[in-house]
Amino acid sequence: MSSELQQKITPELQMEITNLLYQEAYLLDNGKYKEWLDLLEDDLQYRMPLRETREGVGVNNISLDSSFFDETKTSLTTRANRLYTKSAWVENPATRQRHFITNVMVEATTNPNEFKVRSYFLFQRSRGSTHDIEQMFGERHDIIRKVNNDYKIAARTIYPDQAVITTMNMSMFL
Repeated sequence: MSSELQQKITPELQMEITNLLYQEAYLLDNGKYKEWLDLLEDDLQYRMPLRETREGVGVNNISLDSSFFDETKTSLTTRANRLYTKSAWVENPATRQRHFITNVMVEATTNPNEFKVRSYFLFQRSRGSTHDIEQMFGERHDIIRKVNNDYKIAARTIYPDQAVITTMNMSMFL
């Protein structure tokens, strides 16, 4: 990356974008899905490709043609709005969940209003009175866009570290 692009990432910008990701985690953990949707750009691409188990060192183990999620803001809105209805049986009883976000790295792009953001996540949830704790962890690659002095998530690709997802369902937002 050129030093010209690198110089645009100030500590203040790093903190603003990191705080956006922390705010997103708070909203999701507290069931504030409508407010979470406001953090997403209308042209959002939201994907989580499958991780495959392949032999060899340095081989690409991300599927190019299969995904757990391949969504838009419209489809995420439909999913989120459903959680406010009685037909969301997957959330009865409601899950208790936490999103832990760390290792946030921000890079400039050729567009002065867009930034490549890489972060690690740990998602944990429990349900009812069970002792089972479900978890998923991995890396997220986002495009964060500045729109009218606000930062919005314009794209997200989620790379789970697990090849076998052991959660009971995939109703969560990562």
